[in-house]
Amino acid sequence: MSAATPARDDLAARYFEQLPYAPYPFQEEALLTWFTAERGVLVCAPTGMGKTLIAEAALFEALHNGTIAYYTTPLIALTDQKFYEMQESAIRWGFRAEDVGLVTGNRRINPEARILVVVAEILLNRLLHAAAFDFSQVSAVVMDEFHSFNDVERGIVWELTLGLLPAHVRILLLSATVGNSLEFIQWLSHHHQRRLELVQSQERKVPLIYQWIGDMLLNEFLESMAAGDELSRKTPALVFCFNREMCWNVAEQVKGKQLIGSPQQKQLAAELDRYDWSQGAGPKLRQLLLRGVGVHHAGVLPKYKRIVEELFQRKLLAVTICTETLSAGINLPARSVVVPELLKGPPGEKKLIDPSTAHQIFGRAGRPQFDTQGFVFALAHEDDVKILRWRAKYDSIPEDTKDPQLLKAKKALKRKMPTRRTTEQYWSEAQFEQLRAAPPGRLSSRGMLPWRLLAYWLDASPEVDRIRELVGKRLVFGKRLEANQRAVDHMLRTLWTGGYVELEPPPPTAAADSAPPVGQDAAGDGGEAAEGRGYRPHFAHPTPALQKLLLLRGVNPLYGVFLANQLGIADQSERLQALESVLEMPPAVAYHLHVPGHDELPPGPLATTRLDVHLLQRGLVTPEQLGIAEPAEERAGPRAFYEEEPVYVLTLADKLRLAFDSDFPGVHDLRTRAVWCAGELLQFGGDFNKFITAKQLQKQEGVIFRHLLRLILLIKEFTQLTPPDTDAAAWRTDLDDLAMRLTDACRRVDPTSTDRALEDVETDTLET
Repeated sequence: MSAATPARDDLAARYFEQLPYAPYPFQEEALLTWFTAERGVLVCAPTGMGKTLIAEAALFEALHNGTIAYYTTPLIALTDQKFYEMQESAIRWGFRAEDVGLVTGNRRINPEARILVVVAEILLNRLLHAAAFDFSQVSAVVMDEFHSFNDVERGIVWELTLGLLPAHVRILLLSATVGNSLEFIQWLSHHHQRRLELVQSQERKVPLIYQWIGDMLLNEFLESMAAGDELSRKTPALVFCFNREMCWNVAEQVKGKQLIGSPQQKQLAAELDRYDWSQGAGPKLRQLLLRGVGVHHAGVLPKYKRIVEELFQRKLLAVTICTETLSAGINLPARSVVVPELLKGPPGEKKLIDPSTAHQIFGRAGRPQFDTQGFVFALAHEDDVKILRWRAKYDSIPEDTKDPQLLKAKKALKRKMPTRRTTEQYWSEAQFEQLRAAPPGRLSSRGMLPWRLLAYWLDASPEVDRIRELVGKRLVFGKRLEANQRAVDHMLRTLWTGGYVELEPPPPTAAADSAPPVGQDAAGDGGEAAEGRGYRPHFAHPTPALQKLLLLRGVNPLYGVFLANQLGIADQSERLQALESVLEMPPAVAYHLHVPGHDELPPGPLATTRLDVHLLQRGLVTPEQLGIAEPAEERAGPRAFYEEEPVYVLTLADKLRLAFDSDFPGVHDLRTRAVWCAGELLQFGGDFNKFITAKQLQKQEGVIFRHLLRLILLIKEFTQLTPPDTDAAAWRTDLDDLAMRLTDACRRVDPTSTDRALEDVETDTLET
């Protein structure tokens, strides 16, 4: 340590001195542990315990000792929020806002700053390319919301980052309470030689009061919560629903209730007059907001969600109806949390929400700066409320009454006795108590190695044994550990058959000779039959083709390159269908976005001249599935026509997926769905409002808007890949024109969100 670098105990004293208030015991313990720990700290505590104060200590230290620190989060929205918070803190400490930078997939602000707020994938990609990103000056990494380690799709990002961080980098893991914290730090010490200190607490600064509401309907209960003075009211409240349609339904139930006073309503009206509410869901949302009711979920346009967040934070809204995704990130301080339903899933198949989700939701109640206690309310099903009320009325009339009028009334009540419906699923107070008392979730390795991550890894180093070593250290046991190793072998073989790597030693000759032309290796037993039992390569040397996989981040890269190789002969509608099919679309929205039939949208050249022929030759489809068979009555007369079941005619997306699966069986983390969204929007001249109104998707317009932004980004990625059977300039011109038309349509809806999403799209491909 140089003479100019302050000692850590001095920095600790200075950090405590600048705090605006005295830390409570848990925070003080965590801060002292951070400033004394040699390798780092795992902090586990419920929501609302002020973990950000602990995170800032690591950044404070880095700024004062002239080193670099990373602050990672799992969500772009949370990354944005933390970026601005950390800039404010840096200024408060006597530094510049420019000393804090932001790097996400598409945004770079002050990228050379000494404090870098990044989404977790950015840090991992930099670690994989250590030659391009110098970590010698990095002193600390803060991983916020670290329980994301449990995420099936993305948890491996946090896991591999821990394994790749240089030994000198100290880490601060901030997590909700977990059930196996000791086991986790022991695993980290044993497998990654990183000994962390553990600081954990089960207590909350603002204790929670849990209450089951079995005798009131939701609209009645919310009105009762908003009654009284500032101290007695239970608002502001977050009402958590488990689908977007339910959010709107609940909001409609309470918009006529008295939730806010006249002065607050006048202030709201003045605030809302600053914005245009004339399009899409705007008129409906404005009427709700005027009554103190916000709606916040993926179906709401980003510009409206920002308004809801601002109004709620300023305590102008009594309630905000939201989905559970809000519990994992955005800071909307609430006195109470209301859960109208404890079951989640499709009708008839709903299941009790998992304890981790429940604890995240419950933990949003109670504002440390305003409340001495928070409230969590769970409501009974409306049918059970009606039954309970009926029972109270019925029992109020004595069974042995002699009064004719009372006897008549009791008989009338009995005839109208409400019952539970066979079509409904119900929950109970016991299940609420079960969730409340459930132990925290356990951290464990989940999901498989993503293809894009494997491509980045091999681009950085061809050493397969290094990959196996890290995969072998995953927090799993027994058969799952071996399955992970077999999955790596299968993925490497798939890359080899696709021409992306050369394996050393090469695959057994017999297996290679038996392989189909485009990489058809058996996946049923982990690929061992086709690959030769016991065969495991030690090196996977990248070919020039591997670079194509590195260019794609908005799609499974194997499928993305496959699509690019097909789309050279496609017309514009086929290109749109292919690209839209890889962007995940909620089923409830996709239902309204069916690809038109052949009579309305005839098959293009890709389908008719390549895919149809290819699939028929391989025996993967029938002529009927392609819509090219003769009508049934011409083949076998009228009777056969009436007796045959209708055949589903495949969309272009279906055909592409069949062809890919035939060439590359067993490729995981690939989901496709045929939709016709952007194509129809362009048929409406790019008028977003006319399009969503015609499709009756005003309540889901945020989903559509985000889909279009993701499609624009994907199109721009595909401009980097020129199909083998088209001219590069013509390909780029066509895609650039598509992207421009869609961008114009989005800017007319929400220019700020559009520009923010598309900012710095041409960033270095390592920064994905």
